Amino acid sequence: MAWSTRFLTAVAFLAVGVVFAPDVLGSGSESPAAAVSAAKLCHLLAFATAWGAALWVTFIGGIIMFKYLPRHQFGNLQRKMFPAYFMVVSVCAAVSVAAFAYLHPWRAASSIERYQLGFLLSALGFDLSNLLVFTPMTIEMMKKRHKIERDLNIGQEVGGAKNKEAAKTNPQLAAMNKKFGMIHGWSSLANIMAFGSLAMHSWYLAGKLHF
Repeated sequence: MAWSTRFLTAVAFLAVGVVFAPDVLGSGSESPAAAVSAAKLCHLLAFATAWGAALWVTFIGGIIMFKYLPRHQFGNLQRKMFPAYFMVVSVCAAVSVAAFAYLHPWRAASSIERYQLGFLLSALGFDLSNLLVFTPMTIEMMKKRHKIERDLNIGQEVGGAKNKEAAKTNPQLAAMNKKFGMIHGWSSLANIMAFGSLAMHSWYLAGKLHF
Protein backbone atom coordinates (compact mmCIF):
# COMPACT_ATOMS: atom_id res chain seq x y z
CA MET A 1 0.00 0.00 0.00
CA ALA A 2 2.93 2.31 -0.71
CA TRP A 3 0.95 4.52 -3.09
CA SER A 4 -1.88 4.96 -0.60
CA THR A 5 0.56 5.76 2.20
CA ARG A 6 2.08 8.52 0.07
CA PHE A 7 -1.39 9.83 -0.74
CA LEU A 8 -2.34 9.83 2.94
CA THR A 9 0.88 11.64 3.83
CA ALA A 10 0.06 14.36 1.29
CA VAL A 11 -3.49 14.73 2.61
CA ALA A 12 -2.28 14.85 6.22
CA PHE A 13 0.27 17.57 5.38
CA LEU A 14 -2.48 19.51 3.60
CA ALA A 15 -4.71 19.21 6.66
CA VAL A 16 -1.99 20.41 9.02
CA GLY A 17 -1.10 23.19 6.61
CA VAL A 18 -4.67 24.46 6.56
CA VAL A 19 -4.77 24.41 10.36
CA PHE A 20 -1.58 26.42 10.83
CA ALA A 21 -1.54 28.48 7.64
CA PRO A 22 -5.17 28.95 6.56
CA ASP A 23 -4.46 32.18 4.70
CA VAL A 24 -2.56 30.23 2.05
CA LEU A 25 -5.85 28.88 0.73
CA GLY A 26 -7.78 32.06 1.38
CA SER A 27 -10.05 30.57 4.01
CA GLY A 28 -12.27 32.60 6.28
CA SER A 29 -15.45 34.62 6.15
CA GLU A 30 -14.55 36.14 2.75
CA SER A 31 -14.09 32.80 1.00
CA PRO A 32 -16.13 32.29 -2.19
CA ALA A 33 -19.53 30.71 -1.58
CA ALA A 34 -18.72 27.81 -3.93
CA ALA A 35 -15.50 27.06 -2.02
CA VAL A 36 -17.35 27.16 1.30
CA SER A 37 -20.05 24.79 0.01
CA ALA A 38 -17.41 22.43 -1.40
CA ALA A 39 -15.54 22.43 1.93
CA LYS A 40 -18.76 21.69 3.82
CA LEU A 41 -19.58 18.84 1.47
CA CYS A 42 -16.06 17.36 1.76
CA HIS A 43 -16.21 17.61 5.54
CA LEU A 44 -19.63 16.03 5.81
CA LEU A 45 -18.90 13.14 3.43
CA ALA A 46 -15.47 12.42 4.94
CA PHE A 47 -16.79 12.55 8.50
CA ALA A 48 -19.81 10.37 7.68
CA THR A 49 -17.59 7.79 5.95
CA ALA A 50 -15.15 7.63 8.87
CA TRP A 51 -17.99 7.44 11.41
CA GLY A 52 -19.89 4.74 9.52
CA ALA A 53 -16.79 2.64 8.85
CA ALA A 54 -15.67 2.85 12.49
CA LEU A 55 -19.15 1.96 13.75
CA TRP A 56 -19.45 -1.07 11.47
CA VAL A 57 -15.95 -2.49 11.95
CA THR A 58 -15.80 -1.88 15.72
CA PHE A 59 -19.26 -2.89 16.87
CA ILE A 60 -20.88 -5.01 14.14
CA GLY A 61 -18.75 -6.61 11.41
CA GLY A 62 -15.77 -7.57 13.56
CA ILE A 63 -17.90 -9.13 16.30
CA ILE A 64 -19.98 -11.17 13.84
CA MET A 65 -16.89 -12.46 12.03
CA PHE A 66 -15.20 -13.46 15.29
CA LYS A 67 -18.29 -15.36 16.45
CA TYR A 68 -18.79 -17.37 13.24
CA LEU A 69 -15.45 -17.72 11.40
CA PRO A 70 -12.68 -20.19 12.25
CA ARG A 71 -10.08 -18.25 14.21
CA HIS A 72 -7.21 -18.42 11.70
CA GLN A 73 -9.57 -17.57 8.85
CA PHE A 74 -10.85 -14.61 10.88
CA GLY A 75 -7.29 -13.48 11.62
CA ASN A 76 -6.20 -13.72 7.98
CA LEU A 77 -9.23 -11.69 6.92
CA GLN A 78 -8.48 -9.04 9.54
CA ARG A 79 -4.87 -8.95 8.36
CA LYS A 80 -6.07 -7.81 4.94
CA MET A 81 -8.97 -5.67 6.11
CA PHE A 82 -7.45 -3.62 8.92
CA PRO A 83 -4.75 -1.81 6.91
CA ALA A 84 -7.39 -0.82 4.34
CA TYR A 85 -9.82 0.20 7.08
CA PHE A 86 -7.33 2.40 8.90
CA MET A 87 -6.17 3.90 5.60
CA VAL A 88 -9.73 4.89 4.73
CA VAL A 89 -10.57 6.38 8.13
CA SER A 90 -7.21 8.18 8.28
CA VAL A 91 -7.75 9.80 4.88
CA CYS A 92 -11.30 10.75 5.86
CA ALA A 93 -10.12 12.21 9.17
CA ALA A 94 -7.43 14.22 7.37
CA VAL A 95 -9.97 15.57 4.87
CA SER A 96 -12.31 16.46 7.74
CA VAL A 97 -9.52 18.33 9.54
CA ALA A 98 -8.57 20.25 6.40
CA ALA A 99 -12.16 21.16 5.51
CA PHE A 100 -13.10 22.17 9.06
CA ALA A 101 -9.94 24.25 9.45
CA TYR A 102 -10.68 25.94 6.14
CA LEU A 103 -14.20 26.81 7.26
CA HIS A 104 -13.09 27.88 10.76
CA PRO A 105 -9.60 29.45 10.70
CA TRP A 106 -7.95 29.14 14.09
CA ARG A 107 -7.52 32.88 14.70
CA ALA A 108 -11.20 33.59 14.04
CA ALA A 109 -12.64 30.36 15.49
CA SER A 110 -14.69 30.27 18.66
CA SER A 111 -13.58 28.11 21.59
CA ILE A 112 -16.15 25.46 20.65
CA GLU A 113 -14.87 25.34 17.07
CA ARG A 114 -11.30 25.01 18.35
CA TYR A 115 -12.36 22.11 20.57
CA GLN A 116 -14.00 20.44 17.57
CA LEU A 117 -10.87 20.84 15.51
CA GLY A 118 -9.00 19.26 18.41
CA PHE A 119 -11.36 16.27 18.38
CA LEU A 120 -10.85 15.82 14.63
CA LEU A 121 -7.08 16.07 15.00
CA SER A 122 -7.26 13.49 17.81
CA ALA A 123 -9.19 11.10 15.58
CA LEU A 124 -6.59 11.57 12.85
CA GLY A 125 -3.74 10.97 15.29
CA PHE A 126 -5.26 7.80 16.74
CA ASP A 127 -6.09 6.43 13.28
CA LEU A 128 -2.56 7.13 12.04
CA SER A 129 -1.07 5.45 15.11
CA ASN A 130 -3.08 2.35 14.29
CA LEU A 131 -2.23 2.44 10.59
CA LEU A 132 1.49 3.04 10.98
CA VAL A 133 2.35 1.45 14.36
CA PHE A 134 -0.14 -0.84 16.08
CA THR A 135 -1.66 -2.66 13.09
CA PRO A 136 1.69 -3.75 11.57
CA MET A 137 2.83 -4.93 15.02
CA THR A 138 -0.45 -6.79 15.60
CA ILE A 139 -0.24 -8.50 12.21
CA GLU A 140 3.33 -9.60 12.84
CA MET A 141 2.40 -11.00 16.26
CA MET A 142 -0.61 -12.77 14.77
CA LYS A 143 1.54 -14.47 12.12
CA LYS A 144 3.90 -15.80 14.79
CA ARG A 145 1.03 -17.00 16.97
CA HIS A 146 -0.65 -18.72 14.02
CA LYS A 147 2.57 -20.63 13.33
CA ILE A 148 2.77 -21.87 16.92
CA GLU A 149 -0.91 -22.86 16.85
CA ARG A 150 -0.55 -24.74 13.56
CA ASP A 151 2.24 -26.78 15.12
CA LEU A 152 -0.19 -27.60 17.94
CA ASN A 153 -2.94 -28.43 15.43
CA ILE A 154 -5.29 -25.72 16.68
CA GLY A 155 -6.69 -22.53 15.16
CA GLN A 156 -9.32 -23.92 12.79
CA GLU A 157 -12.00 -23.85 15.46
CA VAL A 158 -14.38 -20.98 16.22
CA GLY A 159 -13.50 -19.11 19.41
CA GLY A 160 -10.38 -19.12 21.55
CA ALA A 161 -11.09 -21.99 23.96
CA LYS A 162 -8.48 -24.37 22.51
CA ASN A 163 -5.85 -21.64 22.48
CA LYS A 164 -6.37 -20.91 26.17
CA GLU A 165 -6.26 -24.60 27.03
CA ALA A 166 -3.07 -25.19 25.03
CA ALA A 167 -1.39 -22.11 26.53
CA LYS A 168 -1.62 -23.70 30.00
CA THR A 169 0.95 -26.31 28.98
CA ASN A 170 2.88 -24.36 26.32
CA PRO A 171 4.96 -21.43 27.68
CA GLN A 172 5.81 -20.21 24.17
CA LEU A 173 2.15 -19.87 23.22
CA ALA A 174 1.34 -18.28 26.58
CA ALA A 175 4.07 -15.66 26.08
CA MET A 176 2.91 -14.96 22.54
CA ASN A 177 -0.69 -14.61 23.72
CA LYS A 178 0.45 -12.05 26.28
CA LYS A 179 2.38 -9.99 23.70
CA PHE A 180 -0.43 -10.19 21.17
CA GLY A 181 -3.02 -9.19 23.77
CA MET A 182 -1.00 -6.15 24.80
CA ILE A 183 -0.45 -4.85 21.26
CA HIS A 184 -4.01 -5.65 20.23
CA GLY A 185 -5.24 -3.88 23.35
CA TRP A 186 -3.36 -0.70 22.44
CA SER A 187 -4.73 -0.92 18.90
CA SER A 188 -8.28 -1.37 20.17
CA LEU A 189 -7.87 1.54 22.59
CA ALA A 190 -6.63 3.83 19.81
CA ASN A 191 -9.58 2.78 17.64
CA ILE A 192 -12.07 3.47 20.44
CA MET A 193 -10.47 6.85 21.17
CA ALA A 194 -10.74 7.80 17.48
CA PHE A 195 -14.38 6.69 17.46
CA GLY A 196 -15.04 8.68 20.64
CA SER A 197 -13.49 11.80 19.10
CA LEU A 198 -15.75 11.42 16.08
CA ALA A 199 -18.71 10.88 18.41
CA MET A 200 -17.99 14.22 20.11
CA HIS A 201 -17.93 15.92 16.72
CA SER A 202 -21.18 14.24 15.70
CA TRP A 203 -22.84 15.89 18.72
CA TYR A 204 -21.54 19.27 17.52
CA LEU A 205 -22.84 18.68 13.99
CA ALA A 206 -26.23 17.57 15.29
CA GLY A 207 -26.56 20.90 17.08
CA LYS A 208 -26.13 22.66 13.73
CA LEU A 209 -29.03 20.87 12.05
CA HIS A 210 -32.37 22.61 11.61
CA PHE A 211 -35.45 20.52 10.81
